[in-house]
Amino acid sequence: MVAESPTFSPLYRQIKSLILQGLESGEWRPGEAIPSESDLAIRFNVSQGTVRKAIDEMAAENLLIRKQGKGTFVASHADPRAFFRFLRLVPLAGGVEQSTSRPLECWRAKAGTEAARVLQLKLGDAIIIVRRLLQFSNRPVVVDEIYLPGEIFSGLSLEVLKDWQGSLYSLFETRFGVRMIRAEERIRAVAADRNSAELLGVDDGSPLLSVERVSFTYGDRPVEWRRGLYSTAEHYYLNELG
Repeated sequence: MVAESPTFSPLYRQIKSLILQGLESGEWRPGEAIPSESDLAIRFNVSQGTVRKAIDEMAAENLLIRKQGKGTFVASHADPRAFFRFLRLVPLAGGVEQSTSRPLECWRAKAGTEAARVLQLKLGDAIIIVRRLLQFSNRPVVVDEIYLPGEIFSGLSLEVLKDWQGSLYSLFETRFGVRMIRAEERIRAVAADRNSAELLGVDDGSPLLSVERVSFTYGDRPVEWRRGLYSTAEHYYLNELG
């Protein structure tokens, strides 16, 4: 990354863009500390206050994490605080419950019309499709079908998924260098078909929550299309506003 002094207003947004370039290029990896505000101010030839404003905005967007007395670090999916950001299921009894991923299938395919559109690929480009169960307290709660660009996730296999101990996003970040920055979700109510009912241990026709998600990495590039069915018999979907 080449240090340069931005010239367009607002200045802090230009600094934010330069820091983002460093994150995207891998200059600062997930979990690593970025330079201090004073060092960045010297590097970009701006005031420390301008750098602080850029970092404040990035921290609010969960791109960076401030640690009191330690500095500012690149956010990572390996951080326990990131667990709830992309999985909003909460037990009816309250509290936070850790999930366990049980991979079912993983295969390569060619992108059809919808997958190509959502992931911004060409029709027929290689994709990887993953099916897995999410279990809470050893009970199946979510069945996911996940579509990924084959070029980015080359090497992903059922064996890799079964061997991994952390979250799926932590695997993507650690093994493939892909960090999910934000996601868009569409939620609606559906009835369980025979296959999903069997996997989730519910009756045919039981009400399920359909959650369709598109996740983006740096540069607003879509890198995951996920279609999940959620059993809400003992859980609810929590979304905090404001």
